[in-house]
Amino acid sequence: MSRSKIKTASIAPAKGFRLAAVTLPFVAGAVLLAAPASSPQAQGSQSQVLPGYWEYTTSVLGVRDTEQKCVRPSEINRFFGGMSTRKWQCTYSVREASGGNARFQGVCTDRKNRRVNVRLSGTYQPESFRFNGGAQLTRGTPYIPATITARRLSAQCPANAEYF
Repeated sequence: MSRSKIKTASIAPAKGFRLAAVTLPFVAGAVLLAAPASSPQAQGSQSQVLPGYWEYTTSVLGVRDTEQKCVRPSEINRFFGGMSTRKWQCTYSVREASGGNARFQGVCTDRKNRRVNVRLSGTYQPESFRFNGGAQLTRGTPYIPATITARRLSAQCPANAEYF
């Protein structure tokens, strides 16, 4: 009697899927925080949102993250005008913001030169904003939905606040 070997195949996610699952929450959070709330042309000497103590929540594929940061007047244009994080440098070819409505489209690149297409739109006021949009990890794939909502908690920051 001969023994036949039964080969078992392990079912593992594709490399791209694993990469997306691991990096997506970080990418989307960075991308959404990088969303400018106003264009440099519209900002002039005063931003369309106010400095102060802000709380913002990002949500990507059901994963929510809430942070609070103090944004100084000297940082408000960087924070809301196309901020880049330690890991992602973002540029926007489309930057439209006026009358409380905004739309942005661009590319974020990390230190390893990985690129992510982003698009966002939403509404803003001096003390709050909400953007819906997403990130496209590879060309031709659907955008992965994400949101960021933010509100200014106060004009003054608490003594123990983390600064932007």
